[in-house]
Amino acid sequence: MKAIEVSGLDKSFKLKGKAIKALDGVSFSVDLGQSVGFIGQNGAGKSTTIKILFGALRADAGEARLMGRPAEDPLSRLGVGYVPENPYLYEQLTPREVISSGLRLHGIRGTENKRRTEFWLEKLDIAYAADKRIRNLSKGMTQRTALAHAFAIQPKLLVLDEPMSGLDPVGRRQVADLMQEYRQAGGTLFFCSHILHDVERLADHFVMIDRGKIQAQQGVAELLASQDTMLVRYLGETGLPGFEHDAGRVWKGLCLRTELTRVLPAIENAQGVILDVQPQSTLEALFRNVIEASHVASVRASS
Repeated sequence: MKAIEVSGLDKSFKLKGKAIKALDGVSFSVDLGQSVGFIGQNGAGKSTTIKILFGALRADAGEARLMGRPAEDPLSRLGVGYVPENPYLYEQLTPREVISSGLRLHGIRGTENKRRTEFWLEKLDIAYAADKRIRNLSKGMTQRTALAHAFAIQPKLLVLDEPMSGLDPVGRRQVADLMQEYRQAGGTLFFCSHILHDVERLADHFVMIDRGKIQAQQGVAELLASQDTMLVRYLGETGLPGFEHDAGRVWKGLCLRTELTRVLPAIENAQGVILDVQPQSTLEALFRNVIEASHVASVRASS
């Protein structure tokens, strides 16, 4: 059984009487225990795909399955945690009530319900606002409440749509750490993020979508390990041969992976402080290249 199976999904919306295709033959899968980043520009089709997975929308064609069951089956969502980009929580409830009621929906009651509710209120730093109405909370606090609601059920599959949205830098780091803990404990994670560095750090694989079509699917480690050219940045007074000025006292240069054993000691001998050593072609670079190529092809097709 796979955690997520999507096959040939098509979905169109009407805009001023004209059909606009949001998904065009989208297919991918997520294995149990995997961590998969779902990336793409705004409007690429990420949220539409997730809404179909959770039964909020119906596809025009194709099939979507969640935990081995058709997405239309409510039982497919039992034990699955989900946080949309803009959580819609009942504004008359409190964070304590939201978490506790979510646990009850998944069959967790009594003292275990209370224990988990209190634990996650503390874990996500919302205990001080536990009995305030959702309507009176900031966007960040509402996001934390939704995340606590999803984590508290100890989900077999956790689906997060832009989980860092509305959070301050401390909150973003905290949520990234929670995702990493969940992943390392063997949980299955499927998440959307515009922060591609987080995808590189938190995902085993990525699925890239643009204009409703899947453009790339690959292992993150496989992508990064396949790059022979490395980008090196360091802080120093002068630039070594082959390095150019980046900003302030920062210098950058490219070298082959096999040359790092020579280049890095040379930087340290020159009293430089190494800032970054990473593959030249990161996920961000691949994303940019795919999007640009897709747009060029679209312009040529319409001309």
